[in-house]
Amino acid sequence: MSDVAAIESFVKQFKNLKTEIAKVIIGQDEVVTQILISIFSGGHALLIGVPGLAKTLMVNTIAQALGLDFKRIQFTPDLMPSDILGSEILDEDRRFKFIKGPIFSNIILADEINRTPPKTQAALLEAMQERAVTVAGHHYKLDLPYFVLATQNPIEQEGTYPLPEAQLDRFMFAINLSYPSFEEEVQVVKSTTTDSNIKITPLFKAQQIVDFQHLIRRIPVADNVIEYAVSLVGKTRPASDAAPELVKTYIDWGAGPRASQNLILAAKTHAAIHGKFSPDIEDVQAVAYGILRHRIIKNYKAEAEGISEEHIIRSLF
Repeated sequence: MSDVAAIESFVKQFKNLKTEIAKVIIGQDEVVTQILISIFSGGHALLIGVPGLAKTLMVNTIAQALGLDFKRIQFTPDLMPSDILGSEILDEDRRFKFIKGPIFSNIILADEINRTPPKTQAALLEAMQERAVTVAGHHYKLDLPYFVLATQNPIEQEGTYPLPEAQLDRFMFAINLSYPSFEEEVQVVKSTTTDSNIKITPLFKAQQIVDFQHLIRRIPVADNVIEYAVSLVGKTRPASDAAPELVKTYIDWGAGPRASQNLILAAKTHAAIHGKFSPDIEDVQAVAYGILRHRIIKNYKAEAEGISEEHIIRSLF
């Protein structure tokens, strides 16, 4: 199949996928789209939202619709790296045998990732970056596709360990979840307080998703679009000559080169799901909020004056 035909098939399957997910998840259309863009771009996502917004249900539904294995890890202050990666035990023949941990799955939901100490958070890093883990000197490859979706509660700060910038940078998207609208909440209450059981039909196989990830990478991008993405990221750095006054006043640190790479990859996927064969500047802007939001570090002045990341990113366009 040619790449053009493959993209046309991808558009059709993506629409079916959104319809299947909408059987269970009411509203949150933009959030679901960003999670799917992240998966098909080969990235990871961080979901930021208060408890009770169906984050776990959303990930579980997406995993079922994609036909992938799904594991949920509840991060707690006493969680150890071996609880995630697995450990070696002595079997009956007195040989060491490796028992795989929950990280060996296609989609991992790292629930409340900021509740666990940095040592355990770091156990995820190699898996996210290398798609492999090392235990007791042995290297184990993870099955592809591999996607980590972490959740973070923005309210409680007691007993939490903020994610270091290096780890935040590993996430392609940071997605803010908001409360549903009145009509959506009425729908949610109607659908969840009855005895009905909705079945989700798996629409993909693991290899198909990997093939689509390769297809996304093959999409050509014009030089001016790449230059636009790089200059957009450059403008977030207060020390740069290109940085506008707003950035110099309110930002301590800007985004690194990984942001530019992710902007282009996500823009390719955004273009593909809309049936375009190459991304343009609008596609870069459409994904910029989710990609830059967690990569710019505001100073105390921005916090005091209530200047949001979205406001700063919008001013860069």
